[in-house]
Amino acid sequence: MSRRIPRLRRLNGFWLDRRGVSAVEFALIAPILIVMYCGMAELTQAMMAQRRLSNITSSIGDLVAQGTQTGPLKIADIFTIGNTIMAPFPASTLKMCVASVASDATGKDTVVWSKASTTMSTCPAAGAVLTDVPVGVLPASQTVILARASYAYTSPIKLMLPSNMTFSRTYYLKPRKSDAVLWNASS
Repeated sequence: MSRRIPRLRRLNGFWLDRRGVSAVEFALIAPILIVMYCGMAELTQAMMAQRRLSNITSSIGDLVAQGTQTGPLKIADIFTIGNTIMAPFPASTLKMCVASVASDATGKDTVVWSKASTTMSTCPAAGAVLTDVPVGVLPASQTVILARASYAYTSPIKLMLPSNMTFSRTYYLKPRKSDAVLWNASS
């Protein structure tokens, strides 16, 4: 019986000992905090990529709208600027499109010219009739520059965002120096 009492005292002393409580609490909470930290980092990176895409779309549209004419060389430079703005994110999944859209006297919106950086299913072809131009953006007998971009964001961590997220933006800008931005194959 005398052997049992010291064992009970040791066991009782083990349960009353508070020296390792902080380490145990940390071991329980640390994984949750790490997951939350990584998740916030992933969401922040995705938001930054989305903002860069918005900046690219407005910038490429604005650069085209500032001129009276454009062509393949100017458009190639504008798309290079778009790729540069996307840094430090990889520009391999960035797709850009610029088009001139004219409305006739009846309000029918037709694409005059259109150029895309890569194959882009949402880039309207020249001669296509658009039905999705918001009312008030393109009054009858006027033109606008349509700038469209999309980006497939892939998280480097893939903890909270395991699959790609595709962001898309569309901007309409009125030409600044003339009624329309003309396509010139030599510029």
